[in-house]
Amino acid sequence: MEEIDLFGKKEEEGPAPLAERMRPQSLDEFVGQEHLLRKGKPLREAIESGKMGSVIFWGPPGSGKTTLARLIAKYTNSYFISFSAVLSGVKEIREVIKVSQYQWRTHQRETILFVDEIHRFNKAQQDAFLPYVEKGIITLIGATTENPSFEVISALLSRCQVYTLNSLSPEEILVILRRALGDKKRGLGGYTAQVENEVLEYLAQMANGDARVALTGIEFATMTAPPNKDGQKRVTLKLIQETLQKKVLLYDKSGEEHYNLISALHKSLRGSDPDAALYWLTRMLESGEDPLYIARRMVRFASEDVGNADPRALQVALAAKDAYHFLGSPEGELALAQAAVYLATTPKSNAVDRAFVAVKEDVQRTQAMPVPLHIRNAPTNLMKKLGYGKGYKFPHNFSEHFVAQDYLPENLKGKRYYNPTGSGFEKEIKRRMEYWRRLRKGEKVNPSKKPDSPN
Repeated sequence: MEEIDLFGKKEEEGPAPLAERMRPQSLDEFVGQEHLLRKGKPLREAIESGKMGSVIFWGPPGSGKTTLARLIAKYTNSYFISFSAVLSGVKEIREVIKVSQYQWRTHQRETILFVDEIHRFNKAQQDAFLPYVEKGIITLIGATTENPSFEVISALLSRCQVYTLNSLSPEEILVILRRALGDKKRGLGGYTAQVENEVLEYLAQMANGDARVALTGIEFATMTAPPNKDGQKRVTLKLIQETLQKKVLLYDKSGEEHYNLISALHKSLRGSDPDAALYWLTRMLESGEDPLYIARRMVRFASEDVGNADPRALQVALAAKDAYHFLGSPEGELALAQAAVYLATTPKSNAVDRAFVAVKEDVQRTQAMPVPLHIRNAPTNLMKKLGYGKGYKFPHNFSEHFVAQDYLPENLKGKRYYNPTGSGFEKEIKRRMEYWRRLRKGEKVNPSKKPDSPN
């Protein structure tokens, strides 16, 4: 494999960070992704046989996407061109194609084009790849942290096999760290640093499945650790904690993980699980999500999933939003946590949401009939002569402030949209509505069934 930049020049060599130096040189060195690379798996068979088509690797940072692309180029003896979707455009794509065609004409050598962060390409840039992928001029390997179903155009997606990579487990991170500490040629073995297991285990957890984060952390800690009187460096838990400062959480406010986490929060609230709701809320806050976005979603939840089962839920959600707006972080975040617990533990009903959806469907589907004359306002004599307001019965003039009359247009008379559940306060609303329906039908009603009755 020969690696070049966009214009066919060999990459200049320089001091590389530990994560780069410790890249696996063979599939046997590769740690993780057993579901793809275990002996006998189709991807491994394809790589070892040298017969690879265009692929897209979808997975979180530090899971091995770039390393796999380089190994594929090595096993297939292909010309390898690394291409950044952040820094390059259509002009650079054309330059890549020229290099690829030259390699094939003069050396009968295939070119692998590795596109990092392919999801950052717009439609025109992705379209530019299509004819060359189809003709086999290039073998495309794309890497993305975002769901390719949403970020890669369907025409290009249909010509690539998509492989999903998982975050590395803490155990896999530990394997990588110990290998780096023991490797005297590429790793940190030459420093003979003393690193206790609790340090490595802490780092493996804090890296959050990202091998690059773990290797960068151990390299910096090892380089900065002061030597003892014997000249040996000792990496302590305190030093590694100061190095990392804070756990790295995968999050992109405009990406799929954003929607995954808010979905998890919403479903935990709906599922009446306050512990899960607090966990997902905290995950989002710690990842840098806008707290007011979370507050807005909880306000929506209060109407959509709680509704009239507990009318106070909307007040609590709005109060949490106002409290955060007034206090800011971190003090105001506690108000969001309080609201999340309240929403998770309160009775639930989506009856209002279902009624609203049904009404909107009828508004679009049915003829827009005029407002019945008896419930129209009649501020002028002409309107009164035309029958506006004629026959209207003023409910306060009747016992119990209720009288049977129609309020819907003629074509929807008798239609029922809102059907309250027996959950929370909606149980009382349901009792009232049933009482009024019986009165409309002229039925005699037991006094204990009246809306104001304590029963």
